[in-house]
Amino acid sequence: MKWQGKLTTTGEAVQVEAEHGVITGMTPLAALSSPSAVDQQLLHQSLPWISAGWTDLQVNGFGGYDLNAERTTIEDVEGVTRTLHAKGVTTYLPTVITGSFERMHQAMSVIADYSRTNQYAAASISGIHMEGPYLSSEDGSRGAHPRFHTRDPDWEEFRRLQDAAEGRIRMVTLAPERAGAAAFIERLADSGVVVAIGHTAATAEQLNEAVRAGATLCTHLGNGSHPMLPRHPNYIWHQLADDRLWAAFIPDGHHLVPPVLKAMLRAKREKSILVSDTTQFGGMPPGEYSSLIGGKVVLHENGWLHTAANPDILAGSAASLDTGIANAIRYTDMELAEAVEAVTLRPAKVMRDEQAGRLQVGSPADLTLFDYDEQSGKILVRETVVSGASVFTG
Repeated sequence: MKWQGKLTTTGEAVQVEAEHGVITGMTPLAALSSPSAVDQQLLHQSLPWISAGWTDLQVNGFGGYDLNAERTTIEDVEGVTRTLHAKGVTTYLPTVITGSFERMHQAMSVIADYSRTNQYAAASISGIHMEGPYLSSEDGSRGAHPRFHTRDPDWEEFRRLQDAAEGRIRMVTLAPERAGAAAFIERLADSGVVVAIGHTAATAEQLNEAVRAGATLCTHLGNGSHPMLPRHPNYIWHQLADDRLWAAFIPDGHHLVPPVLKAMLRAKREKSILVSDTTQFGGMPPGEYSSLIGGKVVLHENGWLHTAANPDILAGSAASLDTGIANAIRYTDMELAEAVEAVTLRPAKVMRDEQAGRLQVGSPADLTLFDYDEQSGKILVRETVVSGASVFTG
């Protein structure tokens, strides 16, 4: 199979070739033929941008499909996967959030089942992100996570959930101030699980202890926090200033208003990652909805999604990663190449994957081909390729 496009890194027009799900060649188009200068310019203008496939480390649902329903179904996982393909996402972490052990166990089992039965699932689902239940119980910090189910870390419970997931839990978000968190983080890190800090009201000492124990990432930094905080110090500043920590940001325009997003990306620089945190309400019409997590929520036409009880508490995102990339370019110093890197190479580094997120020979043939209109600031996905097979054509 062959695909042609302009590299987001250099702008060079290339042809990417793949066999058996792996990139086998990448050749400049100029080396394949000798068109005139005019023809070269026309060809260049007509080509889409091409990059390694986009990765989303935090997906709760999309397009009406919910990964955190009372009972998650194969159809939910299939629906999320396919609708994300249409948005340029080749790889993602289904995110199972705070709930009863039984609900979380059931969701883990279904995601594992799907990953074994669908030919593209194993490649699109690179693992599971377990966000909770070991989070802050405080209003604000816990966000829309149900207080009743927030609890202290329990290694035996986690082991049983990991068994249900057939070893697919690759990231866990927790609050370092929970009793026993430091020892739990160390055990997770030793087992190869990426540990993220989130939905926390931790002190500077507790945050530092978590990083020393093995935490490496901040989940949606700047969110999952109290609406009102001390000017300084506070747990957002401490995480933002810690150069040992990567940070994921939600660039939907609501979780972080543009000036805050710009300042935070500047602070974290090359350790910034873009995620969607999208829910089942992504891609849905505005209105009032009900969900197991968050209860009644309100979705506005501009994509603002919040709990009906308190507009200050967001209920996840309704924007997909293509919108997030475009927003990051529109609102911050990021240019196209860096914004794409923040959803390709950087997530791969956080997940300690030496092959994914790279457009090079030997890497997985996961590709996103898209148009980017500088004037409108919009991105249009042309084609999504997973393991060398086209799974979406726009």
